Amino acid sequence: MREGCTLDEVTGLARGMSLKEALHYDPAARYVPLGGAKGGIDCDPRAPESYGLLVRYLRAVRPYVESCWTTGEDLGLSQDVVDRAAAEAGLVSSIQAVYPLLDDEGAARRRLADAFAVQVDGIGLGELVGGCGVAESVLTALDRAGVPHAGTRVALQGLGTMGGATARFLTRAGLTVVAVADVKGTIANPAGLDVEALLAARDAHGTVGRDALRPGDHELPGDAWLSAEAEVLVPAAVSYAIGPDEQARITARWIAEAANMPVLPEAEALLHARGVSVLPDVVVNSGTNAWWWWTLFGDIGADADEAFAYTRRSMRALVERVLTRAQADATTPRRAAHAIADQRLPLLAERFGQHR
Repeated sequence: MREGCTLDEVTGLARGMSLKEALHYDPAARYVPLGGAKGGIDCDPRAPESYGLLVRYLRAVRPYVESCWTTGEDLGLSQDVVDRAAAEAGLVSSIQAVYPLLDDEGAARRRLADAFAVQVDGIGLGELVGGCGVAESVLTALDRAGVPHAGTRVALQGLGTMGGATARFLTRAGLTVVAVADVKGTIANPAGLDVEALLAARDAHGTVGRDALRPGDHELPGDAWLSAEAEVLVPAAVSYAIGPDEQARITARWIAEAANMPVLPEAEALLHARGVSVLPDVVVNSGTNAWWWWTLFGDIGADADEAFAYTRRSMRALVERVLTRAQADATTPRRAAHAIADQRLPLLAERFGQHR
């Protein structure tokens, strides 16, 4: 849910979800890749009418959610809000369409509920696994390039669920966050921001209270994160954040797409031509979606350590595969990821059938 959401945007998101499912396919796992679909609502999630609109939307698409479409939290919507609205719309769950595929529906639903109830440092496990996957993607790219974690600088757009968790995991791995952008502007400090203090000062939409700023922290315009002196940029907010004009300001070596579709194709071509590697959204931010299904289907239990370990191992293997393919084909990581997915889609159709 975001103001200005378009049909073309949602179509692209659905296509990306199909690719994420294919990229995480493991024939030895219980997880059944479910294809891809997406829904979008053109509304500011902060608007007073947003919740009622969400309920009416879910009521309108109820036949699809009951039969063939699973959905959950994304930009502008937290899972607890989706669950509350789904119940009000008369749905059993926002993922009830998958229940017939489960060996033991009751046990699977309890396992997922237990996983969502797990807290890590006062934060829900479901709010952390996606950022864990983004961080592991960045760390894998750094390790392949022989770049030490300590001293590597990061700038983020967005400090919501995905951006906040990414910042937490990267700082704990030794990287330094030097800039963070939210709807009020950019907070920057070349010596490094106190990420934990900023996270504690967020509201429900990821906006940081400026009372949390320390001496040495600076308030800059909202787009200042693009030109921050950092090796890694993490767009973790809206789609289409980096176009041809914005890319010209970037001096980072890597861009990790924690948001969906933040880098426009024209900008990515220009970035690639000057040696900036864009780690694509279909890989980088796929950890949250995969964790849902790993847990529901029983590949992992409702345990934080197991979830983080499985996420790190899976994401590192996937990023390694994508970057190796990109290097071998002399192409971009996105094209490499799409090539890998294209090889897997026929295997999925053969094993599970293909429905249109």
